Amino acid sequence: MTISHSYQNQLAQDRFGLKLTARLSDACDDLPYEVTERLRAARVRAVGQRKLAARQVAVGAVVSGATVALHSGDEGFNLWSAIASAIPLLALVIGLLGINVVLSEERANELAEIDSALLTDTLPPSAYTDPGFAQFLKMSRESARP
Repeated sequence: MTISHSYQNQLAQDRFGLKLTARLSDACDDLPYEVTERLRAARVRAVGQRKLAARQVAVGAVVSGATVALHSGDEGFNLWSAIASAIPLLALVIGLLGINVVLSEERANELAEIDSALLTDTLPPSAYTDPGFAQFLKMSRESARP
């Protein structure tokens, strides 16, 4: 496994920072209390900014065997990620509602065609309820087949 160039640079910077901190801490013993406190406060701010920068740029590659996975730092759950998560769900619901409306309209159109055919036919509607009419339709279908 090879270590990336940027990772090597990061390690070198960290080592240099540790050596510099040790040197400054040794020389700090002879300074007045007010100066040492200002230096300590500046050091705390610098470390805090470093951690913040590291969190924002925390993108790396995890190598496991023959696979490599890219990952970034945890962004947390904020308003934009909630909206981005809700958009596919909203699209799905709208799509299902649209399908339901289209199918309902098709079914209503089919029923309307059947009703209009029944009303414009020469037979009265009471003929369709006659038990002999079903037998008549069955026989007429069988005689129409060759």
